[in-house]
Amino acid sequence: MSASADLLKELRIDRNRPPAPSGPGRGVLIGVAVLLVAAAAGGWFFFGRSAGAQVRTASVTAIGGGSGGAGASVLDATGYIVARRIATVSAKITGKVREVMIEEGQRVEEGQIMATLDPIDANAQRELSAAQLAAAQSDVARVQAQLKEAEANAARLSSLTQQQLVSRSQYDQAIAQRDSLRAQLVTAQRNVKVSGDSLRISDLGVDNTIVRAPFAGVVTAKAAQPGEIVSPLSAGGGFTRTGIGTIVDMDSLEIEVDVGEAFIGRVKPKMPVEATLNAYPDWKIPAEVIAIIPTADRGKATVKVRIAIKSRDARIVPDMGVRVSFLEQAAAKPAGAAPAKPSAMLPNAALAQRGGKDVAFVVEDGKARQAELTLGRKLGDDREVTAGLSGGETVVLDPPDSLENGAKVRVENDGADSSDTH
Repeated sequence: MSASADLLKELRIDRNRPPAPSGPGRGVLIGVAVLLVAAAAGGWFFFGRSAGAQVRTASVTAIGGGSGGAGASVLDATGYIVARRIATVSAKITGKVREVMIEEGQRVEEGQIMATLDPIDANAQRELSAAQLAAAQSDVARVQAQLKEAEANAARLSSLTQQQLVSRSQYDQAIAQRDSLRAQLVTAQRNVKVSGDSLRISDLGVDNTIVRAPFAGVVTAKAAQPGEIVSPLSAGGGFTRTGIGTIVDMDSLEIEVDVGEAFIGRVKPKMPVEATLNAYPDWKIPAEVIAIIPTADRGKATVKVRIAIKSRDARIVPDMGVRVSFLEQAAAKPAGAAPAKPSAMLPNAALAQRGGKDVAFVVEDGKARQAELTLGRKLGDDREVTAGLSGGETVVLDPPDSLENGAKVRVENDGADSSDTH
């Protein structure tokens, strides 16, 4: 029982013990905590608000030079250099290659010999045709000699018949013999003509063993070697060549580009174009639209455009990648007129209204500067600016109504180029 009593005494509250300290030390701790929370909230409010609104931007593109000619780029596109005149040259007959006289990169003229085939069969056929012609000519000579004798015999019997020295039947027989030989002569002469035609065909067969260039150009591929069999048709599996080589007429080079359906309305025939080869990005090549092919690619939603190259150069070769800018042809100006000022192009999404005026917000040093604009032509999803902006500046896309001049902004996309929409 005494042990239980002792345990109960230990659970008893001692009211005479001095209370734990709750003075200024505890208050200081609470105050510090409150100050830390307030500082964090104030820092978030100050720095978050001072960073400015987050915005998307785009670059302004310079499009005008004002010389009175072509200068304003209304559309950019990419394509390739293609040749309108290109041919894989083959023999007209099947035969074995005896000699190949071309190499890649070689310039050939029209009619120049590119290769020869083995002419043994063709020569044998020609010799046979020549012998047949000679035989036909000999037959003509034989019939002519017989006819000459028959005509003389008929004339002699005609005189003797009138004198009643020979019978009428002998004379009729001589006349029949003469007429038969005349018919044989006509047949022999026709045989000579047929044999002559056959000889000319055999000559063509010999000539077909010589492969010539159909037009002047540059050899871009050599497809056959001596000893191989070539044929104008694919035959013999993989052991028969179908061509000797490929020739490209470098004077027929042009540009083909695919333009999106949404922008094809900007392209017109005879429209000036500035082309830039991927291999020579600093070389601007003058060009001109030849034609817009009147059909669309359903899969790519594009329309093909043919462009003529005005400057011929050995550096321009087929299948090169090229970027083109379609330029608007400005109206002719009178002599002495002041040159037009350069203009710029920006996306329609960058335009805003402030006080009834067209403005855009230019991003400079993290702040939005309001610029009043003088607008020009509509260029699809873009707009020409004749005053207020210059090429290379960065503008805010879809500026909110709360955005004001001098407001701080944070760029979201680091100035995406609006030309990518083209």
